[in-house]
Amino acid sequence: MFHRKGKITAALVLFVLAMPVATFAQGDNANTTHIGNRLAGKEKSQLCQGCHGVDGNSLSDFVAKLAGQNPGYIAKQVHNFHAGTRKHAIMNDLAFTVTDDDIIDIAEYFSSLKKMHGEGSTGDGIGRELFLHGDPSRNIDACVGCHGQDGKGLEPNPEMIPVIGGQNKVYLLGQLENFKKGDRTNSPSGVMNRIAKPLRDAEIESLAEYISGR
Repeated sequence: MFHRKGKITAALVLFVLAMPVATFAQGDNANTTHIGNRLAGKEKSQLCQGCHGVDGNSLSDFVAKLAGQNPGYIAKQVHNFHAGTRKHAIMNDLAFTVTDDDIIDIAEYFSSLKKMHGEGSTGDGIGRELFLHGDPSRNIDACVGCHGQDGKGLEPNPEMIPVIGGQNKVYLLGQLENFKKGDRTNSPSGVMNRIAKPLRDAEIESLAEYISGR
């Protein structure tokens, strides 16, 4: 399925040279029968660990935590970066360096780690209210309905719905703003675009504060 892209950006080259060497096999066909191997995934995810952390907890607030994330969600995002339906200067190029089997193994590794968590900040109460109850008058669904209590997922949890409780605040802010503006459109049936569009800036700030603290 994956073929190497023409020229890798200068930023990506510098990023790769700074990291331990990792070899990724190339493949043309998706392997839907491959079962994720977290030990293989740890080895294959060396480049990923440079930004997202060995334990899946990124040191930069601008970078997503992957610790305990749903493996199906991780895999979907990489495929979306490869297809260009989700944009990121580095991830769009990196998505061309892994096979389908690599993605499954890497996703299994990060999903097996202790689930991300925050420091307990609750913000000003606006974010908590939106998270738990939404705003039906503006067609804003409660976050808890899909993401579960404290954003840690439902039981059983749909794999295309991400764990968000304890995610980095700045990253959450950026994604909510991208959904609101339509710069990101890869949520199931565009549900996040519909929910984020009527949100005010202060509400996005408060939601990100509340969710990141879970």
